[in-house]
Amino acid sequence: MKNIKLIITCILLVLSVSSCQKGDLLSDPNAVNSNSLVPISLILNHLTATMIRAEELPFNGSVYKYDQFQVSNYEKYWGNNEDTWSYSTHSYDILKYAVQLETQAASQVGGTANKYSAVAKFFRAYAAIWLSQRVGDIPMTQAGDPAYLTPAFDAQHDVYKNSLKLLDDANTIFNTVISPATQGALFNSGDIFGFTNLQWQKLINTYRLRILINLSKRADDNADLNVKTQFATIIGNPATYPIMTGNADNMVYKFTAITLYPIFASGNGSYNNFMNVGKTVLDITTANKDPRTYLMATPITTTNVGAFTNYVGSDPNIIVATLQTTAATGIYSCFNAKRYFGANTGSTVEPFIFIGYPELCFNIAEGINRGWAPTLTVADAKTYYDKGIAASFSNYGLSVTANSAVSISDAGGATLGTVTTDNATFLTNVAYDVANPANALTQILQQKYVAFFMNSGYESFFNYRRTGVPNFSKGGAGIGTTGGAIPRRWLYPLAEINANGANYSKAIASQFGGAEDVFKDTWLTK
Repeated sequence: MKNIKLIITCILLVLSVSSCQKGDLLSDPNAVNSNSLVPISLILNHLTATMIRAEELPFNGSVYKYDQFQVSNYEKYWGNNEDTWSYSTHSYDILKYAVQLETQAASQVGGTANKYSAVAKFFRAYAAIWLSQRVGDIPMTQAGDPAYLTPAFDAQHDVYKNSLKLLDDANTIFNTVISPATQGALFNSGDIFGFTNLQWQKLINTYRLRILINLSKRADDNADLNVKTQFATIIGNPATYPIMTGNADNMVYKFTAITLYPIFASGNGSYNNFMNVGKTVLDITTANKDPRTYLMATPITTTNVGAFTNYVGSDPNIIVATLQTTAATGIYSCFNAKRYFGANTGSTVEPFIFIGYPELCFNIAEGINRGWAPTLTVADAKTYYDKGIAASFSNYGLSVTANSAVSISDAGGATLGTVTTDNATFLTNVAYDVANPANALTQILQQKYVAFFMNSGYESFFNYRRTGVPNFSKGGAGIGTTGGAIPRRWLYPLAEINANGANYSKAIASQFGGAEDVFKDTWLTK
């Protein structure tokens, strides 16, 4: 993956963006100015290469501990499992490059309505949502404008409303500037995801549906957001609002000899036995006799490796010191080494899906279940639910329509045997409950959670925070907070506090009564 050149970084640093603004740069007679021509491919390369934060990659931080997929049993190699959150990072770096993409596209392609300006609108919305869903109100309307060194904060409601408008405008631009003949053309060589024009448009609308679903707690008390109407409009008009239609449209981060799979980049590839698969996810998969269990985890004994009772998740409620002792006796499952640690580069490595088709299917099923698409029925919700499961199976190299032979490995990668999946039993266990919408909603959310296993960053946590499904482990000393409570938000970025203190204080006063608290809900999740 190409890194953006230093000179480009120098050019873009002159853009003042909220808390990133530190004053005027010293004059450099050898530097080009901000109005100089910068190849669009370089800007797009930087945006797409840095959109996914290092912390959101698998085995590369605390994200998948917060998601309760990954549980450390040895602090030296994998840290603890505490949910002791503090200051969020910011997303203004994405915003400033989105601004530059718009500027350069206007001069190089012409006009303010071109396919690059459409993608720039997506990145503007993505940057705003990325931070707002972590902290609450944020600067948006004035952020990115050099005229505002200390931009005012927008209410979280307005951040979401404005972001949905940006995404709608981006889709409109694509419909205007991309013809049927050019839909399949590569968007730009600088895009590390290798999307076509149509796939970028699909991604934008798929992401918009994610945001609408994330607004489920506000869909009935904020009529101006038109959450239900927007959802129904997108689902009912695929020609105008194309969305992902299969796993080929997934936004996938690919690992190479330069960008190694994180487990190898960190040097922790030999320490699989010091980490366990979480109880939250394995309790769901083993109860349903889910064949994906075999590809997620290792059995705790070498006999009868196909028995689901042989796959046991570890509980983050328990302190690491205790887990270290008990895990050493082999009572918890580790990660399937063949799948996750079998290769570090190329096509054989475990793919990392960031925004994918399985999630989309479950989001549509959830919206239909909630009554957001009046022309669609329970049968339609079931169809999308089933498609989501099938798509997730496919990402594991499995098919729901035929049993598969799965190789079982131990924590070190040694083969323990082969199991033939029993798909019929699993499908019976998770059959969509057409007679009970409340139970069906729980099924959707649980299967979405399973499909998120070790991918999509914080999205599984955000779904739990919004719905309470699945029931995360909490209340124990291992969580590391008073009473073992799980935080609801992050503190504001220190850069924002230091550079924009007056507006920050106003935002804290209006939202939380003047005191930051990670256990308080923002407007989004109250």
